[in-house]
This record gives sequence, structure tokens and C-alpha cells, in this order.
Amino acid sequence: MSPRTPAKRSSLGLIVLGMLTEESMHVYRMQKLIEQYGKTRVVNVRSRFSLYQMVERLERLGLVEACQTESTESHPDRIIYAITDAGRETAVQWLREMLSTTGGQSSEFIAAVSVLVGLTPDDARTQLELRAANLAAGLADTEAQLAAGPDLPRLFLLEEEYRKTVLTAELGWVRSVIEDLRMGRLTWDEQWRRGISAQFTPCEEENDK
Repeated sequence: MSPRTPAKRSSLGLIVLGMLTEESMHVYRMQKLIEQYGKTRVVNVRSRFSLYQMVERLERLGLVEACQTESTESHPDRIIYAITDAGRETAVQWLREMLSTTGGQSSEFIAAVSVLVGLTPDDARTQLELRAANLAAGLADTEAQLAAGPDLPRLFLLEEEYRKTVLTAELGWVRSVIEDLRMGRLTWDEQWRRGISAQFTPCEEENDK
């Protein structure tokens, strides 16, 4: 099923789609895997309600679908969700956009980096090279702004100083990751992904509250 409306990018939505790319699961497992993967600093899932809301939104957009209901005596029925073909395409599109563009929120880039494994190493490097070019252009513009106002009090240029410092640091880091990808020091493949996924077996589950 194709999305009914254009899907607005979402950090939490990207991470949910990324997990469902690996396996179908219910919302409780999504929450526990986000905690196991150490992604709670990327997205806030302390309230499971936010995950339910996101999954419902993705379902309305045709990016995920309910595929079965899990019933046990130990907890209430749980709906298991699967990613659709449109969801897979959207996940890749969002990931590429969040990696390559610099005009969005910084949290989007952090979320994209956290699921970089959703692309091939070559694709990831390509998107980061685009980001590096955008960062370099932004840095050049900032330096030009600073050079154009040499007679202004420093107090009036602090925001440009800050922007230059942030852009310089991010550009240096992005270029280092690009180089590691180019040299093969940072790499992964489908077999590696399956091996990592197998290490995160289903958690011992408690009753939903």
C-alpha cells in the first residue's frame, strides 16, 4: 500500500521503521529494544503512549500494518506490526534526507546516525559526503559574515562565532567518518546485521500496565 499523504519526517518514526525492517514486533518489544540498543538518548520512549501514537500514525500512512495478534495468559493481547514496502522506501528516503541535509533539526541527524546501518556503507558515505559539502558551504558563508563586520563589537557577532565553532566541529567529525567508511575501517553487511540482531533476543516481558 502506498502512503495516502506525504509522510513528514520523524526521528522516532525512522527508528520504529528501522526496527521493523529487521523483524515484525509489538510496541512493547519496540520500547524494550530501544532501551537495549541504548537509543533512549536519541528518542524519549519512557512513555509507551508516544510509541503507540507513532505506530498508529505510520499505520495511517500505510508504512506499517498489523499482521497478527499475540495472545498469552501472562499479558493482554498485543498487536504485532510489520513494515510495508512503502515503509521500507520511506525509511531509506528519510534516512538519506536526515543524513545529507543540514537545514533540519540536529536531533534528526543524531537519529539518522543512530540507524546508519539502514543503508549500505557506500550509500551512507554518499549521503555524508553531501552533508559535508553543505556544512563546508555553511562554514564559508559564516566566515564571510565575520569578515564583513570587522568593525562591529564582538558582542554583536557572538552568534556567528558560535555557528562557526559548531560547523567546524561537525564538519571535522563527518569527514572522519567518511574516511573510515572509505577505508573500510567502519563497515557492515547483512550477515553482520543478522548477527547483531540475534544478540538482542526478546526480553522477559511483563504485563502491560
